[in-house]
Amino acid sequence: MKGAINNLEIGMNRISIVVDDSGKIMGTITDGDIRRAILADLPMETKVTKFMNEKPTYIDSNFIKEEAIKLMTEKDIFQIPIVDKNKKIVGLETLHNLLDKKKLDNPVFLMAGGFGKRLNPLTHKVPKPLLKVGSKPILERIMLRFVEEGFHNFFISTHYMAEQIVDYFKDGSEWGISIKYVHEDEPLGTGGALGLLPKSDINKPLIMMNGDLLSEVNFKELLRFHEETKAIATMGISQYKFQIPYGVVVREDEKFIRIDEKPSQKFFINAGIYVLDPSIIHNQKGDSFLDMPTLLNNLNKEKSKVNVFPIHEYWLDVGQPKDLNKAEEDLKE
Repeated sequence: MKGAINNLEIGMNRISIVVDDSGKIMGTITDGDIRRAILADLPMETKVTKFMNEKPTYIDSNFIKEEAIKLMTEKDIFQIPIVDKNKKIVGLETLHNLLDKKKLDNPVFLMAGGFGKRLNPLTHKVPKPLLKVGSKPILERIMLRFVEEGFHNFFISTHYMAEQIVDYFKDGSEWGISIKYVHEDEPLGTGGALGLLPKSDINKPLIMMNGDLLSEVNFKELLRFHEETKAIATMGISQYKFQIPYGVVVREDEKFIRIDEKPSQKFFINAGIYVLDPSIIHNQKGDSFLDMPTLLNNLNKEKSKVNVFPIHEYWLDVGQPKDLNKAEEDLKE
């Protein structure tokens, strides 16, 4: 699975094609297949044949453009392998290439009001979202990822050193997008800031993201997952691993069973990326503090459908100086 994940992250088309020794198609692997495998707790060493799509959709090399578009639309797929008469791979077509690039009107809300205290003294004079990784600020890198996928309708929440952020991004026209700002006079938390958004502007599912994250997550895939599962809220989750630096004793009451030497543990953590139904925004007043865990827990108690979306792509929370250094090193690679 690890190799399949690397292929998806390196490739531009978000699909891996599995072939036999003769080059004949055996199956395909997409983001969805990877995420389902992760949720099923399959180990990274799992062979691709265990979780690939064994009945992939494909077209022959003499395909007609209109028919290919119709087939991809019916199957709700964005890439399709091209095969010859012996079902050997000869190419790959994408819906993006067949159609003009579609703009996505869904609003994007970037949280950029934090103090960044753990990054002191770097944040004494510059707000954390404007700290640079390479030649560009963190927040600009986030925004450009969205722009690459067709998003153009942005809102940015500000508080600490707000004027620097507004002066840098202005109205977004430099990037061919629209940026509007909401200002927190007092910190309201991620959930509370939702109440400051102009409600008349929010009529589609909104993607919300912390302004100190770097990730290669496929936002269109995230949005599609949210809409297909008919959730009121979807939270991106990332797998976090750590190694216990001691031998862990396994026992049954007072009976010794064995010692597991320095075992690794893994958990899914909140990745700070969400998709929210417009009704959530419309129900927030923006006059009191509310964090996202509380908001999501409240929705769950109300029996509203809250889903999780596993992020297998690159993800980094730039919270401390060591994270900023890691981001610089990762950029070089």
